[in-house]
Amino acid sequence: MLKTIIFLFFSNLFMTFAWYGHLKNLNNKPLMFVIVFSWCIAFFEYTLQVPANRIGFQYYSLGQLKIIQEVITMIVFAMFAVFYMKQPLRLNFLWASICLVGAVYFMFRDGLPHH
Repeated sequence: MLKTIIFLFFSNLFMTFAWYGHLKNLNNKPLMFVIVFSWCIAFFEYTLQVPANRIGFQYYSLGQLKIIQEVITMIVFAMFAVFYMKQPLRLNFLWASICLVGAVYFMFRDGLPHH
């Protein structure tokens, strides 16, 4: 189960850089270059995301797997926004996190599925 979390974390690092990293340093590059560059980064995301989901589906329901991925996405995005993009950490991150905690509660309140 820990392997799923680790794979999802690193997958989300690649995804976040593929989706948003170009906004910092590649604004002067042609759009097609940025798209291809982002696809190359996204390849590594998929090499981690697909195995993470296959492994995780042995332990979690589909909904649980998705909410785990969303929580990891928000954690990675918050770190990316603050440390890489130099965006201020705002109170909205806290409110969004509280909403995600509620989502986690509802997805896991019946426990883990019996596969």
